[in-house]
Amino acid sequence: MKRKEFLKKAIPAGVMLPAMINGYSVKAFGADSPLVQALMQGITQTDHVLVIIQLAGGNDGLNTVIPVSSYSDYFNARTNIAIPQNRILTLGSSGAGLHPSMTGMHNIYNNGMLKVIQAVGYPQPNFSHFRATDIWMSASNSNQEVFSGWAGRYLNYEYPNFPTGYPNAASPHPLAIQIGSTTTLTTQGPQVNMAMSITNPNSFYNLLTGTTDPVPNTPAGKELKYIRIVNQQTQKYSSVIVNAATSVTQQAPYPTNNSLADQLKIVARLIKGGLHTRVYMVSFGGFDNHSVQVNAADTTTGTHATLLQRVSDAVKAFQDDLQFLQVQDRVIGMTYSEFGRRIKSNSSTGTDHGAAAPMFLFGSKIDNGVLGNNPTIPTNVTVNDNVPMQYDFRSVYSTILEKWFCLDKTVVDGLYPPNINAQLQSLPLFKNGISCNAVTPPPPTDDRIIYNSPNPFSNSTRITFKTEGGHTLIQIIDTLGRVIVNLLEKDYAVPLTDSVMFNSEGLPTGIYYARLQNGVIQKVRPMLKVRE
Repeated sequence: MKRKEFLKKAIPAGVMLPAMINGYSVKAFGADSPLVQALMQGITQTDHVLVIIQLAGGNDGLNTVIPVSSYSDYFNARTNIAIPQNRILTLGSSGAGLHPSMTGMHNIYNNGMLKVIQAVGYPQPNFSHFRATDIWMSASNSNQEVFSGWAGRYLNYEYPNFPTGYPNAASPHPLAIQIGSTTTLTTQGPQVNMAMSITNPNSFYNLLTGTTDPVPNTPAGKELKYIRIVNQQTQKYSSVIVNAATSVTQQAPYPTNNSLADQLKIVARLIKGGLHTRVYMVSFGGFDNHSVQVNAADTTTGTHATLLQRVSDAVKAFQDDLQFLQVQDRVIGMTYSEFGRRIKSNSSTGTDHGAAAPMFLFGSKIDNGVLGNNPTIPTNVTVNDNVPMQYDFRSVYSTILEKWFCLDKTVVDGLYPPNINAQLQSLPLFKNGISCNAVTPPPPTDDRIIYNSPNPFSNSTRITFKTEGGHTLIQIIDTLGRVIVNLLEKDYAVPLTDSVMFNSEGLPTGIYYARLQNGVIQKVRPMLKVRE
């Protein structure tokens, strides 16, 4: 079979493809059936948005949020990279301060819209970039492998059975958007990724102008052109993104030569343009500073200072733009890095992989201030000493889900792998009086292919499903992505509706998924087990 013929047969309409649409690389999903009823009470009614900023590479937290109150210990631990005390941007009476290049975020703090969370991490930290990133994205323990992301599980709870039936009249917008070539584990649901990706800012503007990147005049180039045509025909989210973006004709200024600012400018434009997308992810790298982190002649300058300035300037411009566009009360932002750096600097004017580090939350609804104490720095610090964790990063996630996205605490606990929720705290991250600001949820439908009752349940629940006949499989999956049991495997002679009991005795409370497989059909139903 010729390759082009293979592609024609292998790429049906509605397929998921990380390929190009007018120079715009996306992963997005579409089909034609109606929206199914969301778990229990339907989609949580909120118009709130979370913007996640990944600082890739492991940011040096001690030179980002500097312990002014214990400055001598800090200076002795890293004499060759320490920031001079008189250059630090103090954070009120907290005893902490920001790197002098972070004037933008310091301004946000002074305007009452920045929360600094000290020493965020998790027990038994992992110092591999790849594994540590997976832990932060999946919200797992370091000894667990979890194949779904914390935001993906949240979105799957809100939009069960995605991607089947999406987009549709009631829910026409992407659930999550990432500026980057591929969607990450953060938005991975139990079955599929809940997000779509924009390759980069340039390709975003290619989409708006209809510009198509040229293909080479080769057989492979012609096949690439064909794939793009298929994607143009099947990609249903591109038009709503174009409509949202083109409805915004003016924005506040952003810094130039700043890739993070370029990404955040797109996010602000799409939010103002009316997308109901709840989660946006952007990434900014270069923080793996093992050497020459600073300029020896002036430690306030150098690679790390440049990175922090770009982050700070981009976040400040984004916050100003949200206010200019009058959507600031709907949006919060969060920064994270896969780990911090060691307390003691190395001999190459750099820092090595470490443990806990500060996180930033920003927005008009964020409770301003510094949460936690300055890290304790031993007098006789060694190269192996790390900043100890004060706050578990999953406590930050769970507080956002409960207080910002308005989920019931029981539901939030169920979104985490077993043995984690008992460790989590509800943190003071938000100002008082936050409203969920209702948006119209999609209407329920009685055309449910798989559902369970009661839901939530304590010991057992009846799972009702429709089969088109033939081989039918019902599986129970946990939040680690493991199949707990094949509850039913049967061949049906004719189409019908049937049911089977699921007895959960011996299983911990939390979210489970009932998965139906019947021919080419597969559906996933979230179920919530609670205590009696």
